[in-house]
Amino acid sequence: MRPAEQSARSIRRVMVIFPGALGDLMCLMPALGAISRRHSGASIELMARLELARLAAGRSAVVRAHSIDAREVGELLDTETSGGARRFFGEFDRIYSFFASDDPRFRARLAAATDADVSFHPFRPDGDGHVSAGYLRAIGEVASQIDSRLEPTPDDLAAASRVLAKSKCDRSNLIVIFPGSGSPAKNWPADKFAALASMLNDSRQSCVVVLGPAESSIEPIFRDARVPVLSDLDLPTIAAIARLASIFVGNDSGVSHLAAAVGASGVVIFGPTDPARWGPQGSGRIDILKGEPIDSIQVREVADALSKFVEQPQR
Repeated sequence: MRPAEQSARSIRRVMVIFPGALGDLMCLMPALGAISRRHSGASIELMARLELARLAAGRSAVVRAHSIDAREVGELLDTETSGGARRFFGEFDRIYSFFASDDPRFRARLAAATDADVSFHPFRPDGDGHVSAGYLRAIGEVASQIDSRLEPTPDDLAAASRVLAKSKCDRSNLIVIFPGSGSPAKNWPADKFAALASMLNDSRQSCVVVLGPAESSIEPIFRDARVPVLSDLDLPTIAAIARLASIFVGNDSGVSHLAAAVGASGVVIFGPTDPARWGPQGSGRIDILKGEPIDSIQVREVADALSKFVEQPQR
C-alpha cells in the first residue's frame, strides 16, 4: 500500500529507521521533513544512533528518539525472537527503513512485526546529484527544494552562550573552527588550521576550535598556538555555537553538515570526496574549497575565502 492510499487520519505514529552517522543524518533531514508533511499531524519518530536521534528530536520534524541498538532491532536480526519486536513495532502506523534494506531476512521480519505499511530504502541512494536529493527520490518525493533545517532550542543557545562566555571568546566577530572528520583522508592538516587561527587572530578576528573525542590528539597543536579549545560538548551545544558564530570553517565532516543545517555560513574544505554530492547544505552561504591532495590548499587561500564573509556579512 502506498502512503497516499492510506488515510492521513489513520496514521498517528511514523517510524524512520536510519543507521548513518551525523553527516548522513543531516543529508536525510529534507526527507524527514517531506515525511512529516506527507503524514500531517502524525508523530514522526527516529530510530538511529541514540545521540543523533536525540539531536533531531524537538529540533526538526522528529518528535521522539529511539536507539537503533535497542533489543527490539536486535531481535529482528537474531535467530530467535521473544515477541518484543512485535510489541514495539506494532505500535506504529507507518515505517520507513533505511536500515538493512538489502537484507531479505530483516525485511521479512520487520514486515511481520507490524500491521503497518513498511517500505525499505537504500542507506546510500544511487543516482546523480546530492545525496539529500537521493533520499527524497527514494521515498517518492521530487527533489526540487532541499531544506536541511535543524533549529537549536532556547536551552541549546543558552548552553552555547555559557560555554563561549567561560572561554572568554568575543561573540561579536566569532569564527568557529572544526578541524576533525570521520576520516583522516578528509582532514586538512591541524597545523594549518592552527596557522589559520593565528592569522585570523592577528587580523582581530576571534577564533575558537571545537574538538570531538576523536580529535584529542591534536589539541596540543592549538593550545601551543594559543587558540581557545572547546571539547567534551554535546551535539546540541555544538549546533548552537555554530548558530551564534559569525562564520565557521571545517572539513567535509558531520559537524560541518550540522553547522550548515542550523543556518550558519562558512567555508568547508574538501579533499577526495565530491562536494556536488556531499556538500553541506543549509540556509546560510557555504563556500567550498577543494584540493587533491587536501594539504595542497594553502592557509592564505582559506583566509581569503573567509575574508569575503567578513567584508560582506551573510546574516
